[in-house]
Amino acid sequence: MGEVKLNNIIKRFGNTDVIKNLSLHIRDGEFLVLVGGSGCGKSTTLRLIAGLESADEGQILIGDKEVTNVPPKDRDIAMVFQNYALYPHMSVYDNIAFGLKLRKYSKEKIDEKVQQAADMLDIRPYLQRKPKELSGGQRQRVALGRALVRDAQVFLMDEPLSNLDAKLRMQTRTEIKRLQKKLGITTVYVTHDQVEAMTMGDRIAVMKGGIIQQLATPAIAYEFPANLFVAGFIGSPSMNFIKVRIADMDANSVRVEAPGLSLNLRRPPNTPQMEGFKGQDMILGVRPEFLALVEGDADKTKSDWQQLQAWIDVVEPSGSRTFVHMSVGQDYKIIAEADTIKVMNLQGGSDQAIWVDCGHVHLFDPSTENRVMSTAQDML
Repeated sequence: MGEVKLNNIIKRFGNTDVIKNLSLHIRDGEFLVLVGGSGCGKSTTLRLIAGLESADEGQILIGDKEVTNVPPKDRDIAMVFQNYALYPHMSVYDNIAFGLKLRKYSKEKIDEKVQQAADMLDIRPYLQRKPKELSGGQRQRVALGRALVRDAQVFLMDEPLSNLDAKLRMQTRTEIKRLQKKLGITTVYVTHDQVEAMTMGDRIAVMKGGIIQQLATPAIAYEFPANLFVAGFIGSPSMNFIKVRIADMDANSVRVEAPGLSLNLRRPPNTPQMEGFKGQDMILGVRPEFLALVEGDADKTKSDWQQLQAWIDVVEPSGSRTFVHMSVGQDYKIIAEADTIKVMNLQGGSDQAIWVDCGHVHLFDPSTENRVMSTAQDML
């Protein structure tokens, strides 16, 4: 079993708690991504699993074995680093085989495992080359090959694609995901790139300040962010936020208002906590794709689509999609995402009627920053 459990982990550097009572269960065969900004604790968490850092409090288990105080070499893990960590004077073959030689594998077994890894990663033609003769993507595959031959219970990957250009990153992340699914090896992957996290992870753990803000599938984290941080971090462009006041409320609806904005939101069942917010300020969140700039894109037969007026500031074409930056009232800047062909005649410096899909709107409590209501909550 390759499951990993972290129970109530605390890690301190000096007097600062960088990991704060973290508990996490990574399932056998799962691809879990730790994602967040610099200093959030994601790499430290990975290093704690690897044994490169020691926990001040708590317990770490890999499979059915507690490894909290076990040296890295005895944890049955394989690690892929950001900088590849290849030996420049060795051939690709010897780089992949190095760990096996240390473990006294026979020459025949080493050759068998190296050739298998080379075939799997499509690097057989490069086995006799030195790392300096390879491209960045090829070097990363060699680093993966060195991890593969270990037959470890758990793969740990620390920003392995950050040194690659955009096209190669996309190609290599697809290869890593395909390979992980084929092998079924539990994988913990660290990245600051939320696109990598969303496309690669079975689940993602969004971290901030040494705390997991949300642990969920990419779809749930995107559609139902737990708080303002997750809502703003996941998604590109990020979610639009507008400070509103709850003007009225009944069992089925919530009316929110702000200067230049009044929206009637469907109130999902089982939201009794909303009663305490009547008359209170809230943060309304809506993603750019749920703002329509073309009348035909808004299904006006549904009450969820509601109109408001905006001022177009900047139009940013981006291939098949265009991002339109707008102002609502005097205080709020929002971004809409639209089909480039449909909005190719839009110009900055003009008024524009837009439609809001109020069936995909969130309300956040500004004091706790937690999500308290989603109009699409019945999708959960």
